[in-house]
Amino acid sequence: MMLRLATRAASARNVMGAARLASVVVDDLKAKILAKHGEDAPKIARLKKEFGNEKLSDATVEKAYGGMRDIIGLVYEPSLLDAQEGIRFRGLSIPECQEQLPKAANGTEPLPEGMFWLLLTGVAGSASMALRATAELQARADPAAIEVARKAIEALPATAHPMTQFSVGVLALQHASKFASAYAAGKASKNNYWELALEDSLDCIARTPQVAAMIYRRLTTGKTDLAAPLRKDLDWAANFTNQLGFQDEKFWDCMRLYLSIHVDHEGGNVSAHTTTLVGSALSDPYLSFSAGLNGLAGPLHGLANQEVLTYIFAMRDKCKEAGVNMKDRKELAAALEKFTWELLNSKRVVPGYGHAVLRKTDPRYTCQREFATRNFPDDELFFVVDTIYSIMPDILTKHGKTKNPFPNVDAHSGVLLQHYGLTQQAYYTVLFGVSRQLGVLSGLVWDRLQGRPIERPKSVTSDWLFKKFKI
Repeated sequence: MMLRLATRAASARNVMGAARLASVVVDDLKAKILAKHGEDAPKIARLKKEFGNEKLSDATVEKAYGGMRDIIGLVYEPSLLDAQEGIRFRGLSIPECQEQLPKAANGTEPLPEGMFWLLLTGVAGSASMALRATAELQARADPAAIEVARKAIEALPATAHPMTQFSVGVLALQHASKFASAYAAGKASKNNYWELALEDSLDCIARTPQVAAMIYRRLTTGKTDLAAPLRKDLDWAANFTNQLGFQDEKFWDCMRLYLSIHVDHEGGNVSAHTTTLVGSALSDPYLSFSAGLNGLAGPLHGLANQEVLTYIFAMRDKCKEAGVNMKDRKELAAALEKFTWELLNSKRVVPGYGHAVLRKTDPRYTCQREFATRNFPDDELFFVVDTIYSIMPDILTKHGKTKNPFPNVDAHSGVLLQHYGLTQQAYYTVLFGVSRQLGVLSGLVWDRLQGRPIERPKSVTSDWLFKKFKI
């Protein structure tokens, strides 16, 4: 097994040749990925040999019609969602990630570069590793490649949705795909697919923040000019936020947190599964991620935080119209409870509460709440959201129509962005996408390293089911 892994690594190095960007940190990253694979591969082989026919879950008629909820049909390495504990990134909870992952010299929140390293290697890297990873990504932010994406975005109508522009921008970056180029030249094989995917993923992660910043600038100024050039002294998240036009270092730290906690939510959600599915056809990481973005753009997936803000603004305005003292928590809570019951009795839902898997407060909500408590406890919108949190679980439990009466990540993320002045709600899903690539592209690299085949689940028709059950 180890001989095969060594041969695979050597073959990958030879094929990449001049196409790869020589870098100590990338070599270290690849070595750690292969070391983790060396540990896992014998166990996977044993699993398939000894337990290959064991059932993991039941695919019932209800689940076939119900979005395949709770069917275990995928192996996805970067993260796992537990109904009680929430998301774990390579086994680490969000509080553990906040404690163990490297931070900026002047920050308190984990660096997304460190999160990406964790998702790929299973190990929390050091501060020096994060600095080297930042420098590597900056070296890969090729102006010529990004300029192609700029021209593609500028060719779209100014009214095109920011997510449409982002998906197109990622597709425009695909012209520089090392995976696609090697495959077309006959230099790609099962032995080096994973390294080619990693190279593309690193390039994509390096270049997409500027593409996303161009889209924001176009939305707010009508032009794609960045607010600031790439700064060598700033990390990935701080540079992105600065290029959006925000110089508040507290917001930079907020974005480090935001971009770290939105990276992944196991492999069955739409954006992750779409990226995995498209990648299983050996579509390169750019094509796969762009497809995932199109899923993320859907109202039932990435639009939730905007719907939450609409709800919060409506509740705030109703309270003000009713003459409620917005600084009196008891008075505000009573008014919010009254208006919430009116909402529920009109057969509408409370956005931001409940989750398909979670059955407790989403730890991503909790860490955002803690950030707000530390940094802007007197913000009016935060006070409204926090008061809602104090009453909503009891209300929804009494209502009895939800399995999880607790808030998810979307119940709070928009409040952070609003506080720091990023108020263009149509852009929020782009931020989600900038973060999510760290998770889904990590998964894609591991799929190629583990030699996953093309996905092809079996489907049936309703007529087939009618006949089977004699209906």
